[in-house]
Amino acid sequence: MHKDLLRLMRAEQSVRRHLAVTLAAAVIAGLLVLVQAELLAGVLSGRFAATALAGLVAVVALRALLAWTQGVFGGRTATGVKSALRRRLLGRLQELGPARLSGHRSGELVTLAGRGLDRLDAYLTGYLPAVAVAAVVPVAVLVRLFAADLTSAVIVLVTLPLIPVFGALVGMTTKAVTERQFHALSRLGGHFLDVVRGLPTLRAFGRARYQATVIRQVADAHRSATMRTLRVAFLSSLVLELCASLSLALVAVPIGLRLLGGSLDLTTALLVLLLAPEAYLPLRVMGTRFHASMEGVAAADAAFAVLDGAADPADSRAVPDRTAGPAESRGGAAPPGREPPRIELHDVTVRYPGRDDAALSGVSLTIEPGERVALVGESGGGKSTLLHLLLGFVQPSEGRVLVDGADLRDLDAGAWRDRLAFVPQRPHLFATSVADNIRLGAPDASQEEVRRAAAAARADEFVERLPGGYDAQVGERGANLSAGQRQRVALARAFCRPHAPVLLLDEPTARLDGRSEAAVVAATADLSRGRTAVIVAHRPAMIELADRVVRLHEGRVIADTAHPDAPSPDTARPHTPSPDTFPGRDDPVRAGGRDRSRGGDR
Repeated sequence: MHKDLLRLMRAEQSVRRHLAVTLAAAVIAGLLVLVQAELLAGVLSGRFAATALAGLVAVVALRALLAWTQGVFGGRTATGVKSALRRRLLGRLQELGPARLSGHRSGELVTLAGRGLDRLDAYLTGYLPAVAVAAVVPVAVLVRLFAADLTSAVIVLVTLPLIPVFGALVGMTTKAVTERQFHALSRLGGHFLDVVRGLPTLRAFGRARYQATVIRQVADAHRSATMRTLRVAFLSSLVLELCASLSLALVAVPIGLRLLGGSLDLTTALLVLLLAPEAYLPLRVMGTRFHASMEGVAAADAAFAVLDGAADPADSRAVPDRTAGPAESRGGAAPPGREPPRIELHDVTVRYPGRDDAALSGVSLTIEPGERVALVGESGGGKSTLLHLLLGFVQPSEGRVLVDGADLRDLDAGAWRDRLAFVPQRPHLFATSVADNIRLGAPDASQEEVRRAAAAARADEFVERLPGGYDAQVGERGANLSAGQRQRVALARAFCRPHAPVLLLDEPTARLDGRSEAAVVAATADLSRGRTAVIVAHRPAMIELADRVVRLHEGRVIADTAHPDAPSPDTARPHTPSPDTFPGRDDPVRAGGRDRSRGGDR
């Protein structure tokens, strides 16, 4: 029995009810075998009149009805468990965030959440009812056999344990083989998705044919693993059937000899011959369905490994309750107000699992309400980690993050993110219309609000030129849009959230040409007005928008410099970037000003 799945089922009220009906129907149908055997033995031996056949028909009909009930409610149980597990899995992936998800291949996660969990049907609709029947029916049959014929009952009692013993011996091999098969399937799905996504790059470097060979090898490995699993399953069925047949022979031969000798009456002989197979049958069915359900069990193990894994030991909420929903739905204090907040970092250190060096080390930083702060520094210096920290994707190993004096870890994650407008470096566009991509963070936004957001982001011109305009379908990951167009759609998303007082931007002008950069910078200037903004930037034009420039190096703040010409947060207005303000993109803080990290004027 899978303890984690059982705990999950106990946590879901509807699943508990459906499972209880499923198990009850299976057990009652199994126990009706005793009534069926009594009636059939009595009619065949002449003990009961022919009218008893009506009762026999009623028992058979009742068993058929119970089998139908078991199937219906078993299907509902499986649907409920899979839905609950997928919901918790997706919630956990959302809770982990992109930083800690980098260790998982997206193709493997897709395979796990899709086909992998679908394989739980055999476990939930077949194996669990078989376990309940195997726990009750053989005992009831043995009791009736002891009452009818002690010799036959003793033979059944001695031979009955052989089936679970041999089933367990084969089952240990089955579990290992099935896990290897599922891992091979996950590798195939993950590698195939990677190849499809990177096909243009592979063709550019002449590696497409080689990857086709690799996919063929991975597919052959999966085929070999599947054939090994089938061989073990057939071997298991052979062993269980052989044990049951030999055991029944040990019962049937003495019954025939005693019946011929006259020491046993026909009614008892028929009853024993009808009931003896029913003692072995539930155990054989349980063994067969155990092997059939192993792929689903392997998928459940992988799902619960994701639910348990990658937890941040510094975060008290990171030890997941696997029967609870995602973090966003587990409560927490509401973020204070709708005004731009004051954000404080006090000696914050962030470490990622499996890495020795800290991504952030002892960072202390205060961002005033309405202030625009640019984070600069070399790649890998901790800038994106700081954004992920504010987004709640990672938790500090040491120190605290305060929002208007409240610890970010104590706030409701969903309510806090509702106050954020986030523009990533590589915005993800979904395969839907342009309008639906813009209203991603505001699903109730009207078409007019979408148009105003696009106009504010300087995206309306190219959108209106698309076939269908705002209803034009965007290719997967925005494949039919340029980098600058994708970036402006991401900015339009932020404009479509006017209630969000905090703006987080991760290098929004990276890889853009000069014209696209100018449009994005101008839109960002409008977007950041009146908001608390944190901007990861390398380009001087984007840094020019900031009131302060904070330089990070190897996870530490080495400079915190006020912009010499920056207006106050309350009077900030967009202005034209000047290349003379910052001599170079690699050292934007050379423009002078007060160095806050050193506590005085430079």
